[in-house]
Amino acid sequence: MNNKPLPGVRFNNDNEAEIAVWAPDAKKAAVIVNDQASLDLSRSDFGYWTLTTGKLQPGHRYQFKLDDKQPLPDPASLSQPDGVHGSSMAIDTRDFEWTDNQWQNPPLDDYIIYELHTGTFSSDGTFEGITKKLDHLKQLGITAIEIMPVAQFPGGRNWGYDGVFTYAVQNTYGGAEGLAKLVDACHQQGIAVILDVVYNHFGPEGNYFGSYGPYFTGKYHTPWGDALNFDDAWCDEVRRYFIENVLMWFRDFHIDALRLDAVHAIKDFSPKHILKEIKENVDALMAQTGRKHHLIIEFDLNDPLYIDPIQKRGYGMDAQWIDEFHHALRVTAGEKREGYYSDFEGIVQLAKSYNDAYVYDGIYSPGRLKTFGAKANDNPGNQFIVFSQNHDHVGNRMLGERSSQLFSFEMQKLMAGAVMVSPFIPMLFMGEEWAETNPFLYFVSHTEPELVEAVRKGRKAEFASFHAEGEAPDPQATETFEQSKLQWEILEKDGYKQMLALYKALISLRKQLPALATLNRKNLKTTVNEADKTLLLERWTDTQSICCLMNFSDEEQPVNLPENKQWEVALNSADTQWNGPGPAASGLVRSQSIIIYKNTNV
Repeated sequence: MNNKPLPGVRFNNDNEAEIAVWAPDAKKAAVIVNDQASLDLSRSDFGYWTLTTGKLQPGHRYQFKLDDKQPLPDPASLSQPDGVHGSSMAIDTRDFEWTDNQWQNPPLDDYIIYELHTGTFSSDGTFEGITKKLDHLKQLGITAIEIMPVAQFPGGRNWGYDGVFTYAVQNTYGGAEGLAKLVDACHQQGIAVILDVVYNHFGPEGNYFGSYGPYFTGKYHTPWGDALNFDDAWCDEVRRYFIENVLMWFRDFHIDALRLDAVHAIKDFSPKHILKEIKENVDALMAQTGRKHHLIIEFDLNDPLYIDPIQKRGYGMDAQWIDEFHHALRVTAGEKREGYYSDFEGIVQLAKSYNDAYVYDGIYSPGRLKTFGAKANDNPGNQFIVFSQNHDHVGNRMLGERSSQLFSFEMQKLMAGAVMVSPFIPMLFMGEEWAETNPFLYFVSHTEPELVEAVRKGRKAEFASFHAEGEAPDPQATETFEQSKLQWEILEKDGYKQMLALYKALISLRKQLPALATLNRKNLKTTVNEADKTLLLERWTDTQSICCLMNFSDEEQPVNLPENKQWEVALNSADTQWNGPGPAASGLVRSQSIIIYKNTNV
């Protein structure tokens, strides 16, 4: 960026600590090293306090003391070994050992994403636990894992969206070194790493930012209180705090892509939106290092401005999650039309999402009582990420039910196929590939009793009109967390192993068939029979065509394929090898199944 000091503690070529903390209102500042030495900091420009010293070394604990008040951890700490209330620990990221010099981040077109939560993915609940399962992911055909947030949060049980140290890697997962080792191991397996980051709020416990400076503004209200200060007085340094965090993940941790949580909750009316400024800085980093990085957003405003390139006056984000495909698919499969599903009618809107990405793209939304969205006709397929389930839509059900608990075995296979044949980037949620039956529940491990009770009440209120039957599991209970762990021991059992085999076949087919692998939204056609609940999806390249016939009804339906080509079945989800009932009679497609046809006359 510029010559301002980097927030936190960094080590120079003389192995001295370069210390900087932003505290514009402080009259004096000091750093406390190992609870003993107190070293005064010097006031610098733009509200920073700085010091270069050899008295703070990697492994040392430290805190900042402002105006002789209670010492506090560093807001840009790289390590919190004693949790969110403890001292920070200095780390030299140059000490990480890398073996990935030959690694090249794949283009987004080649991403097949696997979202996972570190604490529940393995019995260990650590980065090392993920590393031990990379062979499974490689054999499945995954090309990128997406790790739910790892910024330090209270205790050891949390989804990660309560993080309060944006730069520090969760100590119970393995800390900064553990994350670096995981990334290196993934690259050795040919797997990219996406890290989920939260730039729209900080968690409530251990949030000391207000003690340092105006990180928040009262100009806007968010679900978490005052908004982060991206456009009010002193916002330059708040913006810089997050921009430097993005660059750190890419530069120091070799992360391949970031998934930015709920960017619609970022309040910024600056002439240059914070996302655009992030993109410009990432572009500059890539030009400097020669490494490719992607910026992916979670976003529900259906506005292509966010993913349009900067050259078209957009914010330049590379891709976005698209919940509307998920909602339309789930309602088509039989999901109750309540909560955020109430605005979706099923198969016609699923076809619209295949064609247009956004369902609501400038049309009236009954749920919102207004016209909503804009068309994304010029945005390629690799800018949209689709899924049949993810952490939000599983975990934000009161009982955390996965698809395996809500839909038949055959419908689960159909939904998997519907995602894999789309002209978009597919994403799986951990365990989906074998129809995991354990739920993914909402869990926390706060240490403040009043906060714990507030979380409990909040969860109960959330389900007042959505999944309202029964009682929500206690988010604070250890059992809630343990119940959410994957059951790796069931993979070889009947049903689970056939589902896993089907997922492997679908992913392999997507990679092998050019008409599926090429994410061209223009070469696509859908034909819907709403009465029969069937959808025919056609995709093609210059050398190949495919037809995907999806039957979401409970009855066999006739097959009506284009007659100008000779068609061969590439995959039928009803086959007995996938634990299905077997193909229907000639000219028919089984209920709740998908048949993928490829042409043979090229």
